[in-house]
Amino acid sequence: MASGSGAETAPGPVVTRFAPSPTGFLHIGGARTALFNWLFARRHGGKYLLRIEDTDRARSTDEAIAAIFDGLSWLGLEGDEAPVFQFSRSDRHAEIARKLLESGHAYRCYLSAEELAERRRKAQEERRTFRIDSEWRDADPASAPADAPAVVRLKSPREGETVIHDMVQGEVRVQNAELDDFVILRSDGSPTYMLAVVVDDQDMGITHVIRGDDHLNNAFRQISIIRAMQDVEEGWRMPEYGHVPLIHGADGAKLSKRHGALGVDTYRDELGILPEALFNYLLRLGWGHGDDEIIAREQAVAWFDMAHVGKSPSRFDLARLQNLNGHYLREGDDARLASLVAARIAGSPDLAMLEAAMPHLKVRAKDLNDLAAGAAFLFAQRPLEIDEKAEKLLTDEARDRLGEIHDRLAAETDWTTEMLEVSLKQMAGELELGLGKLAQPLRAALTGQTTSPGIFDVLVLLGRDESLARIKAQAKAPAGS
Repeated sequence: MASGSGAETAPGPVVTRFAPSPTGFLHIGGARTALFNWLFARRHGGKYLLRIEDTDRARSTDEAIAAIFDGLSWLGLEGDEAPVFQFSRSDRHAEIARKLLESGHAYRCYLSAEELAERRRKAQEERRTFRIDSEWRDADPASAPADAPAVVRLKSPREGETVIHDMVQGEVRVQNAELDDFVILRSDGSPTYMLAVVVDDQDMGITHVIRGDDHLNNAFRQISIIRAMQDVEEGWRMPEYGHVPLIHGADGAKLSKRHGALGVDTYRDELGILPEALFNYLLRLGWGHGDDEIIAREQAVAWFDMAHVGKSPSRFDLARLQNLNGHYLREGDDARLASLVAARIAGSPDLAMLEAAMPHLKVRAKDLNDLAAGAAFLFAQRPLEIDEKAEKLLTDEARDRLGEIHDRLAAETDWTTEMLEVSLKQMAGELELGLGKLAQPLRAALTGQTTSPGIFDVLVLLGRDESLARIKAQAKAPAGS
């Protein structure tokens, strides 16, 4: 048996899907899976659909569903149609289970939980793999105990092998003797995940299943359901599979929170990452196009293929993401950045001033938090809070010079970076000092910090009146004043 040709496209339009379980945030691995499905569909002019696999009612929450949609929207990975909610389709899943039962491809199993537990214990004692081998598989239904609870199990094939021609993993084989008769309908009549996934994929017309390689073992069981239904009714198609290796931390260990396995919303809200930077980073996390690192969305659609998805786990590196984010900040639209940064500054900062500051602030910033921290001095109220490092620059001698700088700049009528630079360089020459001897205490007085955009840019951004007021506030008062 085989799942398909392994080709990247199948007859008819390509349809992919992203199917998260709403038991938590949209994490990095899920976001990358969504991205690969979105890109593959776009590359082949097909459709990309969303399905919320909310059959685990105890753990599925409205908050998690909202967080998933929010994260996908932020990354620009919304579905092409309204999302499908798996739980709402339970009757359809059960209908297929009944068809499998009626056609002899499934059977009712009356083994109790205690019996199964005892058989599992015995297999462990004998150090052999435990597989369900139910005597009810071929039993006469008339021999069933009256009113006893029963699950419905698929009659998995026992002879031969199942072969998957995976778009990422290549040819993968499993001996059918290793596949047990798994449950497709619980004793309460509810369908299992394994059945629901197959039915939903068929009804949604999914042609390519692209997901994490932790689902590879599931694929063999899901193929068994599809093969059985192909014997029951026409129209059941075998999708192409692509199982993508999982993401590990930079140290090669399984990705965890200490590596940066956070929700997409955390990267946006707390770490200040731009969506285009995360999009680009996730694209390069396990997929490549030569030496290209900076890949725009349109170029990604033109280049993406499954053939260049690596077979080994990729490694998540937060520092690389931040470096990439820095690139997108430097290339970013100043008005958009100003709007994003304004939300991170207390009060109602002047957007026009922020926008004017962006070309100077974004040169060294790696995230929106850096931009907000760098812009804070623009909106600080006097008396300015001076940090410890800046305070060390404001010696008595430096405060004397600030008084001279104040008087020098107060006489300037052309408040531009060019003229202010000429004036202070001339003053430094007259005092036989390096420009830094004036610029360092001046920066401390203007910003309360030792780092900032260029000092002449700071003077212009603050404006004449505010700049002079801040300098005067830190200058040594004349004797007798």
